[in-house]
Amino acid sequence: GLTGITALAGGHYHSLALKNDSTVWSWGYNSSGQLGNGNTANSKVPVQVTGLTGITAIAAGYEHSLALKNDGTVWAWGKNYYGQLGNGNTTNTNAPVQVSSLTGIMDISGGWYHSLALKNDSTVWAWGDNSSGELGDGTTINRTTPVQVVGLNGVIAIGNGGQHSFALKNDGTIWAWGQNTYGQLGNGTT
Repeated sequence: GLTGITALAGGHYHSLALKNDSTVWSWGYNSSGQLGNGNTANSKVPVQVTGLTGITAIAAGYEHSLALKNDGTVWAWGKNYYGQLGNGNTTNTNAPVQVSSLTGIMDISGGWYHSLALKNDSTVWAWGDNSSGELGDGTTINRTTPVQVVGLNGVIAIGNGGQHSFALKNDGTIWAWGQNTYGQLGNGTT
């Protein structure tokens, strides 16, 4: 029954859709509240994410979801064991919560247990699991609120995989950090 869809995102066992009326819809597995509709019941049909309007972009992680509002703020819901919701704690939530201290955001991305945001000043911010250095802050300490990725500027796009992250700079180069067991950072090493 979904019509007027402008964007899609897929998590591990759940899916998100952004409608042209700026609402977000979700379906699938919901054990951690990643559908964002106020409960943890799985859904075989799309349900509306609670309390979100004015959404311009969506992203999904393993069992968490993200939305970017037209005011430049980021909202998140679902699994939060590593702080991937960015609201200062590690408690799962089945309804959207605002990511702490982020404004002026232009783009978002979700990994397994971490999240990324691109600010309008071309800096990248990250939060959640950092066991492989995927937050890019020079540590392997998990973060429950956003930290700036060090040494990056001029970024125009972001993305992440399971436990690695990457950025596209305005000079056309790609930069990557985090887990590299299979060479996923593309620098010729593991």
